[in-house]
Amino acid sequence: MGLKKYLKEKGMLVEEALDTFLPRETEMPATLHKAMRYSMMAGGKRIRPVLCIASCEAAGGRMEDVMPVACALEMIHTYSLIHDDLPAMDNDDLRRGRPTNHKVFGEAVAILAGDALLTLAFRVMTDMSHKSAVTPNIILDVINDMSWAAGSFGMVGGQVVDMESEGREIDLPTLEYLHTHKTGALLLASIKSGAKIGGGTVEQIEALTRYGECLGLAFQIADDILDIEGSQEEIGKDVGSDLEKKKATYPSILGMAVSKERALELMNMAIDSLNDFDEKAEPLRKIAKYVVERRT
Repeated sequence: MGLKKYLKEKGMLVEEALDTFLPRETEMPATLHKAMRYSMMAGGKRIRPVLCIASCEAAGGRMEDVMPVACALEMIHTYSLIHDDLPAMDNDDLRRGRPTNHKVFGEAVAILAGDALLTLAFRVMTDMSHKSAVTPNIILDVINDMSWAAGSFGMVGGQVVDMESEGREIDLPTLEYLHTHKTGALLLASIKSGAKIGGGTVEQIEALTRYGECLGLAFQIADDILDIEGSQEEIGKDVGSDLEKKKATYPSILGMAVSKERALELMNMAIDSLNDFDEKAEPLRKIAKYVVERRT
């Protein structure tokens, strides 16, 4: 199966599941639930839940067992986007080609919609009514990984460093910390969660962790490049927003040519980490290429 078809099919299954997990817009408080659905169902490639599913299947697991966690990951990611877009942080007007949540519903409701999505994510992961074959101990382990990745030692910590770095010259180690935490931590958690729910061996989980570490950094370098070379249609927000806000990026520190070389190197390292996997890991190999070769 080609990657485009794979991403589309898995993405549609994720959207169907998300629709069942999210509250109806007509349920009280309707404004809050509309705001949650507005951002959750705004499209996007659903790369985090797809990575979670692909990792689970690479380890020999079933998609139906991992789907609640895959959807929870997308909820956590979407909550972070709603909050990142707020005037107090990135102050963005567009997200996925549409007005940002606070532009439609106001800042207060946008904050609460993000809060509600984060909370709902943990309810979805712990709801045993899904009749999954996954044991409670594995779910607990996954929740521990997810909490670490989403909190001050992961995504939220990376966002703070990102804000503190605006308009300042920072060194490469600080930039790598920023990227591996703000973006890479949740991508890595997606892959590790899938591997664990899929029943992966210790060796498989370690290999998929290496894949996730390389992919997470490559993903952000590619995003930095797209912010300069991409179009609004490709990135779903204003082009050049990082430059306008004087944010440190890989091209601004290393130059464009070296940044592209680094992204390709990380892509190859990610793919090499899957050498001991069979054809069930092929979607992960293709995703690594897709992430980097979008423009580089």
